[in-house]
Parts: sequence; C-alpha cells; structure tokens
Amino acid sequence: MGKRVAVVVGGSVAGLACAHAVAEAGWEAVVVEKAAAPATGGGTGAGLGLDAQSMETLARWVPGWGLDAATLPLAVDLNRATDSGTKAARTLTRDEGFNFRAAHWGDLHRRLHEALPADAVTVLWGHQFLSFEAPGGDGEAGERGVVATARVLRTGETVEIAGDLLVAADGCTSAIRRQFLPELKLRYSGYCAWRGVFDFTGKEGCATMVGIRKAYPELGSCLYFDLAYKTHAVLYELPKNRLNWLWYINGEEPELTGSSVTMKVSDAMVAEMTEEAGRVWCPELARLIEETAEPFVNVIYDADPLPRLSWAGGRVALVGDAAHPTTPHGLRSTNMSIVDARVLGRCLARWGQGAPPRRALAEYEAARRPVVAAQALHARRLGRLKQGLAVDGDEKVFDARTVTEEEEEVSQLRQSSIPYFGGAPTTE
Repeated sequence: MGKRVAVVVGGSVAGLACAHAVAEAGWEAVVVEKAAAPATGGGTGAGLGLDAQSMETLARWVPGWGLDAATLPLAVDLNRATDSGTKAARTLTRDEGFNFRAAHWGDLHRRLHEALPADAVTVLWGHQFLSFEAPGGDGEAGERGVVATARVLRTGETVEIAGDLLVAADGCTSAIRRQFLPELKLRYSGYCAWRGVFDFTGKEGCATMVGIRKAYPELGSCLYFDLAYKTHAVLYELPKNRLNWLWYINGEEPELTGSSVTMKVSDAMVAEMTEEAGRVWCPELARLIEETAEPFVNVIYDADPLPRLSWAGGRVALVGDAAHPTTPHGLRSTNMSIVDARVLGRCLARWGQGAPPRRALAEYEAARRPVVAAQALHARRLGRLKQGLAVDGDEKVFDARTVTEEEEEVSQLRQSSIPYFGGAPTTE
C-alpha cells in the first residue's frame, strides 16, 4: 500500500485546510464536496476575521497569497454604545492590540483551492456525501479503514471512495457527527443575524460612503461593534472595496428547511428590516444596510461541547464547525477550523505512515477539545451579553444604554477576553 489517504467530507474552508494539512503530513487527500465548483472570490459572500495564528498557518499553505495585499488590518477592536433615540455613540472599550486581518470568505476559499498540491490532493466537486463504513481493523498497513459513498450530482451515479481516515468537515449540521451523536441537537441562540456585503467599487464619493466614513472614521483598520438595547451590529472593511456588516436581532427560532442555517428572505422582510434599521441605528449605518444588495439571514446556533472529536476506533476525526458549532461573536469559527487542520496534520506527521491513525487522533483530540470547548462557550456568553439576554442564569442583563466603562461586563466585550486569544497549542 502506498501513502495513506484521508477522505475529507466537505470542501469549504475547513475541508480545504485539512487537505493542505494532511498533504503537508505526507498523506494524500480526497475531498468530497457537493458544490459544483470552488468559490470565485466574487459574489455577495461574507467577511471574516483571521487571527495571527491563522495568518501564520495560511502563509505556510498559500505562500504566494501575498497576505497583506489580500487582507486588511483589524488593528482596533472597538465597542460603542448607540442611543437609538439620539443616534449618538459613545465608546465603551477600545483595544488597539487586536492584530486581526479582514478577509472575504470567497477569496480565502479560492486561494486555498488554487494552492492545493495537485500530486497529493483530489477534490471531487459535485459529489454529495451519502454515508460511510469503517470496516477495517486497527488501521494498520493493509486494507483501507474507511469507505465513503457519494452521489455524483451531474450523473446520479453512486461512487465509493476508500481511505485510511475519514475527516468530517461537513459543517455545523454535520451528518457524520449525527451518526455518532444522534441525540445532540443544535442550540438556538435566541437571535438571528441579518448580514450583507456592500460593494462600493466606483462609489467611494457617493453620499452613502462619505457618510459611513464620517460615522466610522477608522474603517480599514477597525472592527466596530455598535451595541444598542438588546441588539448589536458589526461593521468592518474588506479588501476590494467592500464593507461587511452584521446585525443581530433577538426573536423566536425561525422554521428552517433542509440542513442550511441560512434563511431565504422576501422583499417584505427586507423592507421591514430596513425600516427597523432606521429606528435603531445612526442614519449612516441604516442607509448602508438599505442599499446593500442581497442581504440574507443566518439563524445563529451553537452546541454544547462534544464529548469527543474522534470516533470509530480512531478512523473518523471531526474538524471545524462539525466539531464545535459556535456562535460568531469571538470570530472563532474559521480560526478554529484552520488550527484544527494544522494540529491534525502535525499529529499525523509525528506518528508517521506506519502507525494507526487512532494514535494521531488521540493526540489531536487531547490538544483541541479543551480549546474549542472553552472558546465556543465563551462565544455563547459573549453573544448573550451583547444581545441583552440572561447570562448564566443572572437576572440582570447587559444594557448598553446605561452601562458605564467601569463595570466588569464592559471589559468582557473585548475579543481579547476569549480563552487562548494569544494562540492555541499546536503540539509543535
């Protein structure tokens, strides 16, 4: 038998990061992804913040990226209180040592895909994962340890992909995780997020951009959090003339169909959203929201920390949102996924081709589970704090209208309050 093979289910950022990591470890990877093609880097998409540890890791996998040119600095983490009546904003906390970078999801995905080593990674686009079996023994040299079954969407035929390890990178609604933890349910956070990307190419001098840069003068280097009563908004600039915004709104859990946590919106919903934006936010932000093409809604879920990250006798590993469904408030989802992949790859490399994968996966789980559990629970608490929802059973809720800078909760608004903010252990 030649090189060991990892079958990676899911071709989003987490899956492609895993492909890079296992290839770096000397393995081959086959990525199974139902999307017909990789992201182009365009479209409405979404923004994300990358921490220093992720940036260092990405520089290893995508050496020609030119990280400074492809991202923008988020040097400042700024939390402000907005008075919805007067529209005035006051600073609650300001952290000038933030050291994140802003990127567009589609651009990151495209660059990760283009940099995959062709001699070690195969991506099966348009293949919908159906099931898997783990018929092998201990994973010693010999028979492959896992077999995944997928449907080729273009033809309808069913194919089998054999490997030594199955990597579940199939997102927060992971079908693979559900097989091992059928009782685990995603936990609705109590709020949803309207979000969008405003493209101002050729519009830098328009009234909307002039107004927004006046109201948010540090765009291009600052992550803005505006907190109003029982709601908050996020705004930051992306490369290529784009502004990314999110607006979290408390409410009952919507009914969703299928496995997506993104909800289709009607013209009436958009009209209601823009009207409410004018009531809650300053005119400049409300106008930006109103003029954004194709805004959409994410229903925000997370889950209690998983009891394990590896299964089936060490032949299945969970990574990314499959391993730690999290709310977005700590800017953790993508960053945790990248470090998951990095640690998994390093563990596989350390144990080498001859050892059964279960040994590497045991080390991966020991390194990552405490980190992702602590970060996901912190992100949950931070979201409830900013949304004015009860935290840890406390009857008193955070109210941005009346809170003072000296109160303990204000310091907790900073992103740097999250566990392992300075970097998680990588076993290196």
